[in-house]
Amino acid sequence: MKRGLFVGLLTLDLIYRIEHLPARNQKIVASDYTVAAGGPATNAAVAFCHLENSATVLAAVGTHPITHLILTDLQQCGVTVVDLSPARTEPPPVSSILITEATGERAVVSINTVKTQLTADSIPVDCLQNVDIVLIDGHQMEVGRAIAQRAKAHNIPVVIDGGSWKSGFETVLSLADYAICSASFRPPGCRHKAEVMEYLSNLGIAHIAITQGEQPIHYWNHNQRGQIEVPPVKAVDTLGAGDIFHGAFCHAILQRGFMDALEAAARVAAHSCQFFGTRCWMDKNRVEV
Repeated sequence: MKRGLFVGLLTLDLIYRIEHLPARNQKIVASDYTVAAGGPATNAAVAFCHLENSATVLAAVGTHPITHLILTDLQQCGVTVVDLSPARTEPPPVSSILITEATGERAVVSINTVKTQLTADSIPVDCLQNVDIVLIDGHQMEVGRAIAQRAKAHNIPVVIDGGSWKSGFETVLSLADYAICSASFRPPGCRHKAEVMEYLSNLGIAHIAITQGEQPIHYWNHNQRGQIEVPPVKAVDTLGAGDIFHGAFCHAILQRGFMDALEAAARVAAHSCQFFGTRCWMDKNRVEV
């Protein structure tokens, strides 16, 4: 069993499955719904824990009644939460998510951590004790930077979840061992994948990947470029697939090389897309990792 620390966003996700997106002033009835803790680092931690590891999420939680739903869900998943703002009384971030039945595509409304940015002073002293890998999603930038610096000092590998560009990300990326980014990740001045790869490699990152949903993963591995195919599946729900990919990657990279870890993560993420919500995939037959 390995231990991972996942730093960033923790939300409550309200997920609805619908036939089509509502038109202006239209009310629609969902065919299904679920409620779960969410956020890139959080969903990655759930996946990492599901693969028989120990996972801790380092995030802002607080004491609002809604947090009970979040903490109960993560407790059932076996994930530990370390609260960066235990005295906070405001509600945590809540995401409303619409999943289109025919395609599995998702539309998301969320406030993320724009109102809950914390400083390095909130980090527990012993949070990296016995940790084997760290993932940072960039939603708590100062906290993420401080954690990455400490991890580098202790030779703990740092994985960056680059879902989208956030101000100050360059200071955390420069400390990364692995940058796994989405096709929407666009550093300043970058217009396409080649420029993103060049930007990240110029920061000294040796292992880079750009995921593109069902399209091939582009990677850069010690100056070697290539592509990895994604297993084809009938997508029911693509919500959280990237987060699950990151959690599975953190599991696999502790056992094998970079490209093999990408392939293993792609299998897990593709499997998850065949089920509604961010938890049901874990109740089905486990994918070989």
